[in-house]
Amino acid sequence: MNKFQDTINIPEIEPIGSYSKNDVIFLLKNLSNLIGETGTEDREEAIQLGKHYSEMLPIEYRPTKEYMDIFYSSLEETAKKMAIAVGVVSNILLNKRGNKIVLASLARAGTPAGILIKRYLQHKYDLVIPHYSLSIIRGKGIDENAVFYILKNHPNLEIQFVDGWTGKGAITRLLTEACQKFREVYDVSLNDDLAVIADPGHCSGTFGTREDFLIPSACLNSTVSGLISRTVHRCDLIRENDFHGAKYYSELINEDVSNLFINAVASRFGLVDNEVARQTALALNSSITPTWSGLKSVERIQTEFRIKDINLIKPGVGETTRVLLRRVPWKILVQDKSSKNIKHIVLLANDRNVPVETYTNMSYECCGLIKPLGGAQ
Repeated sequence: MNKFQDTINIPEIEPIGSYSKNDVIFLLKNLSNLIGETGTEDREEAIQLGKHYSEMLPIEYRPTKEYMDIFYSSLEETAKKMAIAVGVVSNILLNKRGNKIVLASLARAGTPAGILIKRYLQHKYDLVIPHYSLSIIRGKGIDENAVFYILKNHPNLEIQFVDGWTGKGAITRLLTEACQKFREVYDVSLNDDLAVIADPGHCSGTFGTREDFLIPSACLNSTVSGLISRTVHRCDLIRENDFHGAKYYSELINEDVSNLFINAVASRFGLVDNEVARQTALALNSSITPTWSGLKSVERIQTEFRIKDINLIKPGVGETTRVLLRRVPWKILVQDKSSKNIKHIVLLANDRNVPVETYTNMSYECCGLIKPLGGAQ
């Protein structure tokens, strides 16, 4: 009897996070009292020395006024653009998959995207689509128990995986590998199509836009993601029959803007119907086949800057923002310093004394380079 057939030990759901269960159900083990946090530089050193990033959590600071100012200003500037992109990707996935689907967003950056798609499908088509959020971890794969839970509870629906945006395409490739494993090991066919709001990496065929702009949820960490930490997989904490884990930062409830973000974008849905229809038609009548031009850009950067580990290169506005907020940056590469899409990047870099260099040989607006151990290579 294979693991899918023997579902007796699939874990029960624990309530976690600040979202309504009508928006999303997290398939995560609550580790709030079981794991501590590691400072940024210590964590960076541990990662580069071989410790897996999913075995540690970064310190979850209360957002400063500076971070919140960036969040609110970017939300004001991009909420309409976000609403259009959500509408387009929702239409494309309906066109490709039909409405017999269950959304499975990849925690945590994918969770707001999954909620927005769920909200749009209900707004536009009166469809109530189930939505779960589960963990996928580079080097460890997808949370199989979470996938089994969805398959068991929705046997007549197909899983549609969702994420916020693409960078190098590492998660896209990881998802494809996970789906291949399910077919080979469990004789279960999963569709590895990954729906994203923005695809600046050109590695998804189901996307709302390929413009490289700041999705406001990239500015913050748990406080825009349902007060959930990054997902954790450590053998002493996650047993064979557990979901992957996460910490719930209930102490940050006063700083939580998770639902504010969702509501701000969803409130624009009724204003963008015509533009969504226009852009959907354009997308469906043009080639949306992934070219992986983003990964090619990253490989050029890796060669030209002599960077040994490709994981130290974080392309795109969202990933570059996160490098400046949570990692130890070496330098920032930008297409055009005057671009409105990266003005917050330039401000953050200047505040942290991180060099900003013009580099036009890439498909992204910008790219963040993480400081290697021992400094520049």
